[in-house]
Amino acid sequence: MAEFVSNDVVRILRDAETLTGVKTLTSGDSGKTYFLNAAGGATITLPALKNGLNFKFIVADNFSTTNWVVDSAEGDNIEGMIEMAGAVVVASGEDQINFVASAEAKGDFIQLECNGTNWFVSGQAALSGGITATDPS
Repeated sequence: MAEFVSNDVVRILRDAETLTGVKTLTSGDSGKTYFLNAAGGATITLPALKNGLNFKFIVADNFSTTNWVVDSAEGDNIEGMIEMAGAVVVASGEDQINFVASAEAKGDFIQLECNGTNWFVSGQAALSGGITATDPS
């Protein structure tokens, strides 16, 4: 008979939230994972730049009518790379990251890390064009 042994390991769960519509993030939301879960996308606005802020966004359900948009509050400060279908897309001085309706796949994701001056993005999409980096202004 096996004996149950207890230990002092603490299991830490990441703070997560499911989004179904528009959201404006605050610095208090840093560290959260957001699951994008609505047929029609919406805009998520990042908080003001602050060293150490970080967020993760994951496509949790297919959407077909509207893009999910992650928008910088200040603009022109998203830098980094996103891999899509094996190709790398570079973000340089962008305002937004877009999960593109009808081109997304469950599990596509981005992570954003802030150094106080820029948002640095990394991520992956299963299909070409599933995620775009844009500067619409």
